[in-house]
Amino acid sequence: MMRAVVTAPICPLMSGPSCRCGRADEALGGMIVEVLEDTGTAWKLVRTHYGYTGYAPEECLLFGEETAERWAGREKKVVLRGTCDVLAFPDVAAWPAASLVRGDIVAPSGEEREGWQRVLLPGGQEGYLRSSVLGQLHTAPVHKDEAAMRAALVDAALAYRGVSYRWGGKTPMGIDCSGLCSMAYLLCGVIIWRDAAIREGYPIRPIPREKMGPGDLLFFPGHVAMYLGDGRYIHATARAGDDGVVINSLHPGRAGYRADLAGSLTAVGSIF
Repeated sequence: MMRAVVTAPICPLMSGPSCRCGRADEALGGMIVEVLEDTGTAWKLVRTHYGYTGYAPEECLLFGEETAERWAGREKKVVLRGTCDVLAFPDVAAWPAASLVRGDIVAPSGEEREGWQRVLLPGGQEGYLRSSVLGQLHTAPVHKDEAAMRAALVDAALAYRGVSYRWGGKTPMGIDCSGLCSMAYLLCGVIIWRDAAIREGYPIRPIPREKMGPGDLLFFPGHVAMYLGDGRYIHATARAGDDGVVINSLHPGRAGYRADLAGSLTAVGSIF
């Protein structure tokens, strides 16, 4: 089975081999995907490392097992700033060679110098980023301590507050409910299922509602949110007037109370 490296900062994964099909997900720059089917068109059926499948435009991918293996073997960092420019040389006035979003993966090239990091992009281009926009790429939980891990998950989700709603989205350019929750977990080193459901084979397990704590997930029919504590939760919603990532409450009488969601909670999920 062939693999490919995602070279576009945001690679749409569609439900079918056409831009007229619904967006199912987005793969981010630097991720490695398996190519499951060559449709004979400009679209390839791929599977991400977190188990999601969709049709990707081939222009967003760099194909080849050797290419994927070489990229996999490099030291890598992840973009943590909402958006940032990769500059042609280390100066804020330099030409922006590329623009990245939170979750994109780059490979450091050389030592950090005076607050700048030279980076290699998955498509082979090189440029400079401010070191402060980069963080460690976690492939295991960022904290062993439960309280610290819960706090990290909440902080990761809160970083998307105010982002517009985008069905199938998972970046600061637009995000949906499961995109928000799965990205918060992914940035903290935990892979969960991409959709608004508890799925066997992934670490989220159901717990009693009375035991929920910060960082746990709240499931509603076709919707998921992250619990913040004190009855508050953060979620990406397409409801008119919100249209993005907002904080609401489960408690009547408090700011942001939504009776429709408070009355339709179907499950609470946790990794703890």
